[in-house]
Amino acid sequence: MTGSANSAEDSWFRRFHTSPEAKARLVCLPHAGGSAPFYFPVSRALTPDIEVLAVQYPGRQDRRHEPFLTTVDALADRIADLLRGRDDLPLALFGHSMGAMIAFEVARRLEAAGTAVDTLFVSGRRAPSRHRDEKVHTRTDDGVLDELRRLSGTEMDLLGDDDVVRMILPVVRNDYGAVETYRYQPGPPLAAPVVAFTGTADPVASVNEVRSWGEHTSAGFELVPLDGGHFFLTRHQDVIRRYLTDRLVDKGRAHV
Repeated sequence: MTGSANSAEDSWFRRFHTSPEAKARLVCLPHAGGSAPFYFPVSRALTPDIEVLAVQYPGRQDRRHEPFLTTVDALADRIADLLRGRDDLPLALFGHSMGAMIAFEVARRLEAAGTAVDTLFVSGRRAPSRHRDEKVHTRTDDGVLDELRRLSGTEMDLLGDDDVVRMILPVVRNDYGAVETYRYQPGPPLAAPVVAFTGTADPVASVNEVRSWGEHTSAGFELVPLDGGHFFLTRHQDVIRRYLTDRLVDKGRAHV
């Protein structure tokens, strides 16, 4: 790879732990307003068997001076470009909420270019074909904050200090805009199997809407409902870790 390619990878992917003997690679994509460190616990738990690359979108944290990418397609294009041709390890994708939509579009692009995807793991997001007319990104700052509070509930301290949250509102608004203007374009189903995790009380992704992910794969689908709201995954990390390990490392083992 050229120096510029390596620089781009360093910008987009965070490798929190080295895994020289990893059996698979998992690329994790954050939710709207989220950043790569959200997946630090996942990386710590899966090392050394799985190499975890957490995506850092532009416009936040150490990339705060870079311009936003304003559409799901633009984000998917860039990430797929960087992952294309990686065949030294089985490659899987995990995305929560907005990250699930981007992961799906990345998987489509990779498969179209001949790069296999082992498994697509999606979390907290209805299927691409299940559209809701949402316009959170057009609300006032207080309106966006109200939505964040509604989704975080008691499961995750997303908000912290209001002054800090207001500083990241441009990031959140951009990401909501990307998700809410996304429109699924019909195409061939994925060759990769899909595992969909969902909170049984998620206000923005009903179990039936999440079940429709099964329509987007020809290789098998599994729905995993778990107690909780939109950020159910923070209380079910062990369950999700077992699924990831089972699928990517110990393929023959039954779930526990």
